[in-house]
Amino acid sequence: MPKSEQTVQQSSTGKLAIAGIGGVFAGAAICVAVLMAAMPSLMIRTYESRLGFDQTVADLETAVKSAGWHVSGVVDMNKSMATQGVQFTPRVTLMKLCKAEYAQSVLSTDRQVSTMMPCTISVWEDEHGKVNISKLNTAVMGRVFGGNVADVMGGKVSTDEKKMLAGLIKK
Repeated sequence: MPKSEQTVQQSSTGKLAIAGIGGVFAGAAICVAVLMAAMPSLMIRTYESRLGFDQTVADLETAVKSAGWHVSGVVDMNKSMATQGVQFTPRVTLMKLCKAEYAQSVLSTDRQVSTMMPCTISVWEDEHGKVNISKLNTAVMGRVFGGNVADVMGGKVSTDEKKMLAGLIKK
C-alpha cells in the first residue's frame, strides 16, 4: 500500500476513534442530564388534595393516627418563619410522623437513614391557592438503600402512606 493511502487510512481510523469517544461522552452527558431532570419527580411525590388547606391537615392527622402511626409534630412553616422575622405566603405545614416498630427496625440496621426520620408529609398551597400534599417517595428511597431499608421503607411505609393519603388526594 502506498504511503499516501496508508496515511489516509490511519487518518480515517483516528477520526473514527475520536468520533466514537466523543459519542460515548455525549451519550453519557445526555444520560446524566435526563437523570438530573427526572430526579426531583422520582424522589418527591406530590398530589393535589381534594380538600381545603385546614381540612387536609386535619384529615391527614386523623388518617395517620388511624393507620397506627404517631404524629410527633405539626409545624406551621409560616408561623415558624414569622418568629424569625420572615413573612412567607402561601401556607405550608409539615406533619412529622413515626411508627416506632418501623423506626426500630431501620435504626437497628441502618442508623444513617435517621436523617430522613421521622417521615414528613407536607401540605402546601401553590400561588393559585391549590392545596397539595408532598412526601418523600419511600418506595424509591428504599430501593436506593436496599436491604432492610428497602423492606421497611419500600414496603411497609410506602403501603401505609398510600392508605393514609387515599381519601385526601384527587384521583
